[in-house]
Amino acid sequence: MRAEAEGEGTQGMLLVGNVGVNRVRAECLDFKNISNMNKMVFQNPGGFEATQKGYFYQRARQSEIDLARKVIKGNRYHPARNSLWFFKPSGACPAQWYNQNNTGRFKSHCFFQPTQENCPSVYSTY
Repeated sequence: MRAEAEGEGTQGMLLVGNVGVNRVRAECLDFKNISNMNKMVFQNPGGFEATQKGYFYQRARQSEIDLARKVIKGNRYHPARNSLWFFKPSGACPAQWYNQNNTGRFKSHCFFQPTQENCPSVYSTY
């Protein structure tokens, strides 16, 4: 979470965490057979870009572990509540990205979610 969103603060890291948990739970679209966090982070293609940088491999701080526990326990935060994707555009957030609707922006990143019809498990409670 830190390697992907430290510059976006605590809230940004929680949002990245939501996307990660959602991808593990998804069983739809690009995230079939992603049964744990390790598979999700290193999915290729589609995993987290930060895994390609040394910064990713630094030991997690206690504050980051605490944030991860929040999202793993089911805390969800807008706009990533049901999102499977996020990215940092050079301008405004597009209305859709790979046919997924924009749910909002937090600082530099835009978030996108599938429809409930296409991916019901992302909408279920933990």
